[in-house]
Amino acid sequence: MSIDALRTEICRVGHSLFERGYVHASAGNISVRLAEGRGFLITPTDACLGFLQPHTLAHVNAEGTQLSGERASKTLALHQRIYAAEPEAHCVIHTHATQLVALTLAGVWRADDIVPPITPYFVMKVGHVPLIPYHRPGDRAAADAVAAAIVAARARGVPIRAVMLERLGPNVWHDSPASAMAVLEELEETARLWLMTGRSASPLTEAQIDDLRRTFGARW
Repeated sequence: MSIDALRTEICRVGHSLFERGYVHASAGNISVRLAEGRGFLITPTDACLGFLQPHTLAHVNAEGTQLSGERASKTLALHQRIYAAEPEAHCVIHTHATQLVALTLAGVWRADDIVPPITPYFVMKVGHVPLIPYHRPGDRAAADAVAAAIVAARARGVPIRAVMLERLGPNVWHDSPASAMAVLEELEETARLWLMTGRSASPLTEAQIDDLRRTFGARW
């Protein structure tokens, strides 16, 4: 995709998330890694994702120096660390998704998996999602913790596509804005189901999960 096409796609995804209630006010941000070492596009700081304009998106180089557009999101360092730690990531989306934030307030399933594998599509499309302890927005310590979680998951042979920042919201990544959005949607829906059942639904069995691994290549 050309840079202009990626700018348009970021705006489309931001508007879709806003219209469907996955983001609100000026919460959340989206970035895309550009090909051939041309840096990144990222939404401006304090921008509403529902009303983005392609020309206002910040273009930064690989070191984070701004080249054009409005001032980059204050979470730029976190996005950079995700891209550095995960070669497969080409788009990162962060939101303050209501059900997922509520889950961290009510209590996650466990620190290395915020929700249990209760549906096949969660296992297939999302996978393990570790909890990152609370840091203030923009804190570089959060970026360090997320990068460490990505590296640890790869070392275990089960790469992750998402982390959950306690009290703030999820960071998800994939090979395109549309694919990253789908991960976010599936993760938020699973949190909603888990809360609706009083956090008591039984996980899929190991045999059922192994079948998803063998049939669909699920990362679990």
